[in-house]
Amino acid sequence: MRALIIKHDHLSTPGYVGERLTQRGYVLDELLVVPESRFTDPGVGCTFPEVVDIDLVVALGAPWSVDHTDLIGSWIAPELTLLGSAHAGGIPVLGICFGGQALATALGGRVERSPRFELGWTNIHTDAPRLVPDGPWFQFHGDRWVLPPGAREIARNDVASQAFVHGRSMGVQFHPELTPETLAAWLAHGGDATASGLGLDPGELLARTREDAQAARKRAHLLVDAFLALPCSGSSPARPATTSPPAAIERRRELT
Repeated sequence: MRALIIKHDHLSTPGYVGERLTQRGYVLDELLVVPESRFTDPGVGCTFPEVVDIDLVVALGAPWSVDHTDLIGSWIAPELTLLGSAHAGGIPVLGICFGGQALATALGGRVERSPRFELGWTNIHTDAPRLVPDGPWFQFHGDRWVLPPGAREIARNDVASQAFVHGRSMGVQFHPELTPETLAAWLAHGGDATASGLGLDPGELLARTREDAQAARKRAHLLVDAFLALPCSGSSPARPATTSPPAAIERRRELT
């Protein structure tokens, strides 16, 4: 079995999610969209594969916004097409943070700014604890999705919808894949300034992530297992994605 892992930037890894998929028998095919040399200039060309011989898709987070087409317009539309085509073909898609917002957009929803930036370990309210436990889960986002037609929200907090299912596909706003090494890389590439600006101590965030690593790994593995067990029934075709840029787009450093 093959799992396509869409890595939007070089700092993000499939982490605990990829670890569990490998344990479940998947071969991970990683596609890096924006190479390290273009991290500050992400308008690169990227060829996305056809959804043949792919059994599952995981779309990871990114330091940009789905609707910032002035920055990522060269590749976001093709990615939305891939996500929509995979879902319509019955291929499970797991979208994480930016990836969840992209999945929602590909299925006919959209992305918008959150009322406040969310960063750190938080609990959520879940309607399906066997699929998405209460947490805590790590948040690092300034955007949120508007649910697509036919989606069922299964978790939320006072900032954003935190998880939805649509057929065999699922979007989560938090980061189940996060490892201490990944967080250290995010903090070293602008995340420390974001944390400090929110009155948070980057060192404390990293220390807690290291202390709770085993518990976080277990929660992530349980989430992956439940995602893989989503029933085949109830899947519906994706709506065409819309990728028109908003009237005013600000470039900002947000790991979403």
